[in-house]
Amino acid sequence: MSWMNVDEMLRRAETPLFWVGASTVASLALWLLYRLLSGFRIWVLGNGQLLSPKLGKWAVVTGATDGIGKSYAEELARRGFAMMLISRSQDKLDYVAKTLEEQFKVETKTIAVDFGRTDIYPKIEAGLAGLEIGVLVNNVGMSYPYPEYFLHIPDLDNFISTLINVNMTSVCQVSLSLNSSALSKGVILNISSASGMYPVPLLTVYSATKVFVDFFSRGLQEEYRRHGIIIQSVLPFFVATKMTRIRKPTLDKPTPERYVAAELTTVGLQTQTNGYFPHAVMGWVTTRLVPSSLVIFLGASMNRLQRTGYLHRRKLREQRNGTSLKSE
Repeated sequence: MSWMNVDEMLRRAETPLFWVGASTVASLALWLLYRLLSGFRIWVLGNGQLLSPKLGKWAVVTGATDGIGKSYAEELARRGFAMMLISRSQDKLDYVAKTLEEQFKVETKTIAVDFGRTDIYPKIEAGLAGLEIGVLVNNVGMSYPYPEYFLHIPDLDNFISTLINVNMTSVCQVSLSLNSSALSKGVILNISSASGMYPVPLLTVYSATKVFVDFFSRGLQEEYRRHGIIIQSVLPFFVATKMTRIRKPTLDKPTPERYVAAELTTVGLQTQTNGYFPHAVMGWVTTRLVPSSLVIFLGASMNRLQRTGYLHRRKLREQRNGTSLKSE
């Protein structure tokens, strides 16, 4: 083949190659524009007045006396919802209910149950009967007392059943209890965790339960979206709460109040959400840019360090207590 023939072939290919390149650039530009506009819609404009008592007079929050659950109760009461608070301690429920009534002038009801048990749901169903429910927040949850290898978890059998009952069974059964209510439209927020986005060694059972919450929520949304019900899976990273033992909030570890205010603006715009813009960035990086094997390795390394620190502190406490008893 002569050089003249090669040049001729290249000249003929110039136009098709130009259009292929132009189409690729245009497609990328349109995709980027779409992502920017979507992000602006979600994180700047939000959903306006979607969450209001027009959905239904009552909002129900489980795990409502501390952390994220309490902040959901406060924010929904601020928006005018009457509040049904469900948690374990009646004293804490009474305190939160009284605070909401005084601060936001809303009606409140409470149900005290232990979500570690499975015989509580008739009581919940009876308490919800006849209420016009607009929002349900399935927030109740528990984690490990400290990161630990699966077979070394203290009282493993009881721990597994309790964790599954609290983190998984509650989400299904409380949602089922709404059959006795007037929920024909409205919102269900199921609080999962970023730990459900990939396996987290030394918190393996907790991580697995949060995968269930995420999958259950997204599947249920497809089943019932034509019925006018919004079901959202919420996957926060670290929030400064009692359960995470984070005392000082930062940009990436917000207060529960800040997190909830941001998360509620995403309802109706995202079926699955990290709920807070810095967390959304973290979620995108850890699921799109970083290999999952590296995320799992780093999570395991962090939890091994936390485990070592916890066991060391516990040993020192035991030694001090032993010395104190001997001195007595």
